[in-house]
This record gives sequence, C-alpha cells and structure tokens, in this order.
Amino acid sequence: MLGLTHRYTKSRCFDPFPFPDATLAQQQVLRALGEELDATRKQVLADHGDLTLTGLYNVLEAIKAETALTPEQEDVKHRGRILILKDLHDQIDAAALAAYGWPQGLSEQELLGRLVALNAERASEEAAGRVKWLRPDYQIPRFAKAVKSGELDLGDTVIAFDSALPAWPKTREEQSPAVHRALRHAGRPMDALDLARCFKGPPKARIQRITAILQGLTRYGDTTLTPEGRFLARLAA
Repeated sequence: MLGLTHRYTKSRCFDPFPFPDATLAQQQVLRALGEELDATRKQVLADHGDLTLTGLYNVLEAIKAETALTPEQEDVKHRGRILILKDLHDQIDAAALAAYGWPQGLSEQELLGRLVALNAERASEEAAGRVKWLRPDYQIPRFAKAVKSGELDLGDTVIAFDSALPAWPKTREEQSPAVHRALRHAGRPMDALDLARCFKGPPKARIQRITAILQGLTRYGDTTLTPEGRFLARLAA
C-alpha cells in the first residue's frame, strides 16, 4: 500500500536495543512467563482454526482500552482466553521492569525516556569495549574480538537519541538548577541514576555529583525524600 514507510530492520531495531542486565533468577522468571504465553497462544490457535493471532490481540487491545466489545469480540475473548493472555502480559511487564530496576507504573513516555538514556549509556560502554551480552555463549565467540578492536558498528541511532537530551552543565553553579528542573519536569520521584540519565553522555560519571545536589536540595526544602529513597520536587506554593 502507498504511504506505508515503516520497516523493521533487525540490525537497527533489535540488535542495539538496551535489554535489561537481568540476574539469573530474573531471567528464569521471564523465560517461564514467555514460554507459558507462547504455549497458551499456540494451544488457542490449535483448538480454534478460525482464530488468528491478530484477532486475539485486537480484542486484547480493546479490553485494555475499556471499549465495549461486540458479540463477535466477546466470543473471541472467551474462546481465545484473552484475560489469561492479558494477565501473562501484565506479569511479563512487571518482571521486565524489575529486571531493569525501574519502578512499576511508568508511562510510555517515561519508559521511552529511560530506554533512550540507557541506549546511550550502553553505546558509550560498548565503544570502550565493555559489553553486557544478551546471549554470551553465542555472542562472545562471534563479536567480542570486534568490540575489543573497536570495529563494532554501533550505528547512528544511538547518537541521534542522545542528542535529544540536554548537555550536563560544566559549572557547579549551573548543575544544581539543572537537576532541579529535570526533577520538576519529570513530575515523579527519581533517584540520582534516573536524573543522571536525563543528560547527554555516560551517566555514571555524574551520579556522585547529582547525589550531593539532591541532598542539598532536600536540606533547603526544594525536594523531599520518599520512603523508597527517591527524590520528588516540591511544588511552588
């Protein structure tokens, strides 16, 4: 069809995606949930030849949007085990956030911002030869040599993502207001690493400085410390 310009390319979509640096236990949870989801969908399609994966997920999206279902959609919901699929996806989402070390309930915009920042951080690490392999047994024998020699092609998408972030101020006088602005703009509790990822470049280099800034802002009453150990900007009276 004319007008369709989006195209999936593995080397630019999947390969540079910043997957979580999950623990073995977290990997096992995600693997078990993924296998259960896959088995459930395959069983539904095997039991009902008239159902399709697209049809199942169209009804699932309608349920998420809380729109009224047609009689046909109600039938798909029942025979397609849609509520079971929804529950499995919810569990996978929660397990994935836990693997990233991120709080539950983030909006899509917040998730995108964190992924963009993590993408830039990983790119900087990989350029220095430090790689968090997703499948080390498979990837290291094939790609580790290229990474060590600096030949790994990271593409230009990471640079484009990072360029959308503001630069970290050079002077200490500018850094405190910049952190406070970022926290106010986020409108949610954040820790030092969250805020470090709001600026261009590797975040780890400025975590210590941002931690000190947050402590100062809290002493002066500009931020409050949540029970979870994150900081929230105070709204002006």
